[in-house]
Amino acid sequence: MEVKLKRILENNRKYIEEGNLPSYIPELSNANKNALGIYVSTVEGEEWGAGDYMYPFTIQSISKVITLLIALEDNGMEIFQKVGMEPTGDAFNSMMKLELVQPSKPFNPMINAGAIAVTSMIHGSYKEKFDRIISFFRAITNNPKLGINDRVYLSEKSTGDKNRAMAYYMRDVGILQGDVEEDLDLYFKQCSIEVTCKDIARIAAFIGNKGVLKETNERLISEEYIKIAKTFMFTCGMYNASGEFAINVGIPSKSGVGGGIMSVVPSKMGIGVIGPSLDSKGNSIAGVKVLEELSKEFNLSIF
Repeated sequence: MEVKLKRILENNRKYIEEGNLPSYIPELSNANKNALGIYVSTVEGEEWGAGDYMYPFTIQSISKVITLLIALEDNGMEIFQKVGMEPTGDAFNSMMKLELVQPSKPFNPMINAGAIAVTSMIHGSYKEKFDRIISFFRAITNNPKLGINDRVYLSEKSTGDKNRAMAYYMRDVGILQGDVEEDLDLYFKQCSIEVTCKDIARIAAFIGNKGVLKETNERLISEEYIKIAKTFMFTCGMYNASGEFAINVGIPSKSGVGGGIMSVVPSKMGIGVIGPSLDSKGNSIAGVKVLEELSKEFNLSIF
């Protein structure tokens, strides 16, 4: 398996030069553009890695899947009174439809506005919310050292004006009801959790295992909510390239502008990919190609 993973990485390394590092979060522009790695974790516990799979990066929008699962456990389907279930066709940080479409609410939990709203619905005080989020991440990655990259967190916080504008608009229309700055701070922190391909592959394997932690055989999330999360990953997880990705790869996935992609092959495995060089949609340009070849070679598409 490792030999095949290495070959797939090398076959698609050429695409790195066609992408760029993100500049709107200044700290992310310091990443190693040429990093490329993959890690596979099966639901039975077998694992393989190739390339720069231990390269550290911030999880960014991949975190939206996890906070959605926590919020669903806390609130059930009531969260969809404030967040929709439909793809947008717009960029992940677009705020255009918040005001244009009535009733005014984010289209889904995978765009920034929807993720901020979802995080605000997690139960507890600000500290309790953050402690629950980071503890859950540590449990499902089996990595007790997981933590925040403070440089990225402060960079996001100081430049997050569009997210701040969306959050205050959502408070104005009643979607957010608590302290907006606390909701935003929590969102910036969850996006700044530092991970490796190994970590996100294990998160994906947990989702692939229907919410059961393979180390202890303990159910942490109900299977119903896991299905909802996988559906959002498939329809909205790759931003406004989700339809193209569904056709070419066919695996529920979630990307982040840190260059990571987390993919779930239901009941089989989780896959983590890193490639900080991004395409125009905000997805890892070589990472998408790696997953496309991997899916074809091992017939991983769910269709």
